Amino acid sequence: MDYGGGRTTDTIVEWVNKKTGPASLAVDCDTMQSKTAAAGKALAYFGDLSGDLYDAFMSSAVNAKIQDKFQFFHTDDASCASNYGVSAPGVALARDFDESPLSYTGDSNGDAIAEWAKSNSVPSLITFSEDFIEPIFADHNPALILFQEDGTDTAHFATFKEAAQAMKGDILFVESGVSQGIQERLAEFVGVSKDDLPALRIVDPQENMLKYAFDGSASSASLDDLRNFVAQFKDGKLAPALKSEEIPEDNSAPLTTVVGKNWDAIINDPTKDVLVKYYAPWCGHCKALAPTWEELANDVADISDLVIADFDATANEVAGLNIRGYPTLKFYAKDNKEGIDYTGDRELDGLKSWLSENSSAYKAARADEPKQEEL
Repeated sequence: MDYGGGRTTDTIVEWVNKKTGPASLAVDCDTMQSKTAAAGKALAYFGDLSGDLYDAFMSSAVNAKIQDKFQFFHTDDASCASNYGVSAPGVALARDFDESPLSYTGDSNGDAIAEWAKSNSVPSLITFSEDFIEPIFADHNPALILFQEDGTDTAHFATFKEAAQAMKGDILFVESGVSQGIQERLAEFVGVSKDDLPALRIVDPQENMLKYAFDGSASSASLDDLRNFVAQFKDGKLAPALKSEEIPEDNSAPLTTVVGKNWDAIINDPTKDVLVKYYAPWCGHCKALAPTWEELANDVADISDLVIADFDATANEVAGLNIRGYPTLKFYAKDNKEGIDYTGDRELDGLKSWLSENSSAYKAARADEPKQEEL
């Protein structure tokens, strides 16, 4: 019976068993072959259902790193092992990409089996999709990404594919477009547009999510060029590529626009106090704050040494600046450019009251005005 969405009685039972039943399913050889072929990614054990390797395999089946990403099967049919390139007792990984099956040759240790399986759980060349957000970004694995929309019959794609095979294990290789779904979001995050194609970038998903641009033409990059690009990244010899919008031709409005290219000049100006709103255009709280923020800028426009500014943190980046939520408000005093977070009230009176306590420019200009609590 089909209960909708393509989920049959058998698949429902299998899913429930995976969550509540045995970590690994005992099968005969024929079932082993049909199950592993259909699984996408499966770990299989062959041989006596006892001993160190069997115990290690069963331990790997409940390892949190892989238990929800693989299916697990075991059989005591030792002759079945030869179908997977192993000798009983043995463990094999069956997958629906690249070379398969793979034979495990490490220690009889559950963690070691899990690490081996996880390291072989992505293709040598990934086509970016939601399935690969975790192995790249959640697992903090650097990736060399080729952005293109010309298809896979170009010379530069052939070179990239060759490099993915030749350099497997050095870095993840990813290919992506720039205009569809999750691939479009990846391109926006990295700062690549249609005008840049084809483009090569390294993304390092550590704390600051740094990106590095290939210094050359992606369409004519050789295998040696790609090797050198990755080697320079690993040796720490590359400067990160930081996104920036262009500096506005006219930035004289009360609300100052800060972008990556003028951030240092405005923020680190020792003659000015600067209060910045780091925002994202899609952020609802940012949109709600925008009218008040502009009203504040207009209210203090006569204070020449106080800057109220906006910074689109999705389109601009600054080395060492790590914005974790939107909107983030930061204040940079004339004598302290490390910046402090504003955590006060976000209504106009609250913002002005906070400036009266923390901004020397505001204090000097409004010295004769009564404070809000005195009104």
